[in-house]
Amino acid sequence: MSSVMDDPTLERHFKGHRDAVTSLDFSSNMKQIASGSVDACVMIWNTRPQMRAYRFVGHKDAVTCVQFSPSGHLVASASRDKTVRLWVPSVKGESTVFRAHTGTVRSVSFSSDGQTLLTASDDKSIKVWTVHRQKFLFSLNQHINWVRCARFSPDGRLIVSASDDKTVKLWDKNSRECIHSFCEHGGYVSHADFHPSGTCIAAACTDNTVKVWDIRTHKLLQHYPVHSATVNSLSFHPSGNYLITASSDSTLKILDLLEGRLLYTLHGHQGPASCVSFSRTGEFFASGGADEQVMLWKTNFDSVDYSEVLEQKGARDEKASVHSSYRGPSAQESGAAGQSSQKSSSTAPVSPGAGQPDSVPAALASTLQHIIGQLDVLTQTVAILEQRLTLTEDKLKECMQMQHPAHRRDAVGLLQPVKQASEDDKQASDHELLSSPASSALCADLTERSPQQQPPLMDAERSEARTEAAEPDLSTRMDLPAGELLLSA
Repeated sequence: MSSVMDDPTLERHFKGHRDAVTSLDFSSNMKQIASGSVDACVMIWNTRPQMRAYRFVGHKDAVTCVQFSPSGHLVASASRDKTVRLWVPSVKGESTVFRAHTGTVRSVSFSSDGQTLLTASDDKSIKVWTVHRQKFLFSLNQHINWVRCARFSPDGRLIVSASDDKTVKLWDKNSRECIHSFCEHGGYVSHADFHPSGTCIAAACTDNTVKVWDIRTHKLLQHYPVHSATVNSLSFHPSGNYLITASSDSTLKILDLLEGRLLYTLHGHQGPASCVSFSRTGEFFASGGADEQVMLWKTNFDSVDYSEVLEQKGARDEKASVHSSYRGPSAQESGAAGQSSQKSSSTAPVSPGAGQPDSVPAALASTLQHIIGQLDVLTQTVAILEQRLTLTEDKLKECMQMQHPAHRRDAVGLLQPVKQASEDDKQASDHELLSSPASSALCADLTERSPQQQPPLMDAERSEARTEAAEPDLSTRMDLPAGELLLSA
């Protein structure tokens, strides 16, 4: 596969919002994308061609967050009008609304079982609700500034929240206690989410960085200072190997979490990129921005072996993110960005970095040598199989020669001694049967009877007797091969 095919590609872009797009999410079957906007509308986009989009109107102010339920039967939306709405994503657009907070509702999120709803607000609180009848359960109240985002862990036992108080807090849902506060941010925390494994969290910050923590040890695992402006949103790939970010510097960046490096910089939006999200399978991702567009991208790179991606995107260590300082984009990437700005946004150019490495890495050379060795083994195996096939063909020819008509005539001649021997055996067995005591008594009994005393034969029995007498004795032939039996007949 060529390197171009391995790069993310822009599949479609959707236009319909009248102001900046603030949030988006995929349905579980990937057939729909929900988006919210400052225009106070919720849009449902159909990913299938020639399918119309739905515009849901109901909020009185900007929509700040949208999310599909796990089943895809509901869409939750949060708004600056302090309410949360639950929509049915169909043509009718029916919804229920409830006043969730006393301030702007910044975030809304379903639990993995779809039974619970989590909201976060500028009133500094996080609230948990039942989806059925929207019954309030409890609130979490230790943040001292606006809460921008709150998410359930994959197993539903934990909650992570991000706030303008420059902290990320980890909560236990059952005890309703704050387990830990992560305070290593130099700015407001705009977004946070759990890794698919549930063992790590990632947070996006206004200090232009992304940080990843281990929630078991509370240690900072990775630090990515790859953007030049506020990081507004992030999303984990379902495999857990990649993280995508959206920033006010108008770019999307795809990070590899296994190697701790930047893989792609995507230029598509004209203006700040405000939100991004992977689909449930990771095959696609979508992004939204201040240009009022929703863009649908095909991932591509997650379907190839990771070593191939590294080979194609090799010399990007200057962009790697575990270092403590950000040194700005390289000259090559700046040039690529300059060239991409001259193209239309629909082309969505990719800036992969400095290009191919000058020399082959030692690990790659070792892998290639191993592959060559395996190919040699396969070649030897094929040669052995060819030899065995030749021997099989020779044996098959010999068998075909044995079926020649001359051999068949010889086989017919061999039948005569066999028949004679079988008749002799039959006469000997009859003699033994008559000479036995039981047979002598039977013969004496039959002799005493006159022909008139013997029971008369029925017509059916006579015909059966004649049939038995007419049939030849084939008992001696049943043990012969089928071919010889047919020839003798």
